[in-house]
Amino acid sequence: MEDPTWTSLLPPILAIGLAIWTRQVYLSLAAGIVLGFTILAGWNPIAGIGGAIEGLVTVLGDPGNARVILFTLVIGALIATVEAAGGVKGFVEMLDRRGVFAGARGARLLAFLTGVVIFIESNITVLVAGSVARPLFDRQKRSREMLAYLIDSTSAAVCILLPLNAWGAYILGLLGEQGVEEPLRLFVEAIPLNFYALAAVTLAGFVAVTGWAIGPMKKAEDRAARGLLFDEGSAPAVDEGALVPEPVGTIPARAFNMIVPLAAMVITMPLGLWITGDGNLLDGSGSTSVLWAVLVGLAVAWVLMFVQRGMNVTQLTEVGLKGAGGMLGMALILLLALALGAVTRELGAGIFVAEGVANAGVGPVLLLPLVFVTGAFVAFSTGTSWGTFAIMIPIAVPAAAALGLPLAPFLAASLAGGIFGDHASPISDTTIVSSLAAATDHIAHVRTQLPYALLAGGVAIVGFAITGAVL
Repeated sequence: MEDPTWTSLLPPILAIGLAIWTRQVYLSLAAGIVLGFTILAGWNPIAGIGGAIEGLVTVLGDPGNARVILFTLVIGALIATVEAAGGVKGFVEMLDRRGVFAGARGARLLAFLTGVVIFIESNITVLVAGSVARPLFDRQKRSREMLAYLIDSTSAAVCILLPLNAWGAYILGLLGEQGVEEPLRLFVEAIPLNFYALAAVTLAGFVAVTGWAIGPMKKAEDRAARGLLFDEGSAPAVDEGALVPEPVGTIPARAFNMIVPLAAMVITMPLGLWITGDGNLLDGSGSTSVLWAVLVGLAVAWVLMFVQRGMNVTQLTEVGLKGAGGMLGMALILLLALALGAVTRELGAGIFVAEGVANAGVGPVLLLPLVFVTGAFVAFSTGTSWGTFAIMIPIAVPAAAALGLPLAPFLAASLAGGIFGDHASPISDTTIVSSLAAATDHIAHVRTQLPYALLAGGVAIVGFAITGAVL
């Protein structure tokens, strides 16, 4: 729409409200999409339904989106293969033998550290950390909501603090489009000012060490201590039996059947960025590199099984297809979330909010927190941090330049707001993937994580206000 109005906010508001009220994520996202296209069609509901169907097809037609959805299915096949090969079981048994990550604290630390170490892409981070730590959480009678929170808070928040990954490549590309002469230097300068990401990771580390549970998380932890995985009426949004099969074959459980495929995946990611960027990591395609990395990890897992004669081709194919099938729900949610984000952008929701803030005419002491809050609202409403970056950076960075102010704090506020809104939103792809990786109820994850996200968000607002006061 050429002149976005407040109606552009209705689709994400409807999707978020329905998701929280009904706990039906598929229905909520679909309703938001239909409403968005109905608005675009001049409030014609029939045309809106037709437009929504075509909108889903258009999302699939985008190569980047198609790679993300294909990656989702392949990562399901990889996780299932590693599980069936006894890799995760062997890894957990190795930790038990050595007394590493023992007890409830050890389980939390394993989830936290895995999320920090595997920083190449947020969805890979949460899926790997979830599959590794989930057995320990269940054994120690700790809630899967706590697991989902830890892996969610160490995925995007860690990725945004590092320039040499898919996130960094994307941000540097956006800065280059704004004519920034040294985008890498600006990105590095913004890292210590990204108060939300730093606060979220620090808080998650504190919770991992202490087990501090507040609000809904305290109730979830108490329930888990009684041996109950879910609240009454709740269920995981993923086929856990397909994603986490029992080991297949007669070979013993071995940790390297998990470590080697994951190491191959981690190594392939920067290599993919280097190849797709013609020798420049920062110019590489994040979605392509991630897909390559997962495919290489799956291929290595297959080779290990052939060498050890653990599974034949038929068994590997069956396990892989079952694992991919277990992720179909997640793939559908991602498809719907991408479509909702697309129609929301077409309606101009982000631009409507951002321009309203830009026209407020406030000083730096309020402007920086306002940029953060605006970015958070856009990300919360659209469910995408990357989409928020694409909206906020072209507004905040040129605005800072026009005012003669340093660019790094405004870049940091834009990035921090996108991450905060992404963490808090029930329609965010990272939040959804975290629920699925932990095999917990999605809305339960949103409710239990929100107090921690708000606490870190409060720290960020204070940090940006102080920064604005000294500019």
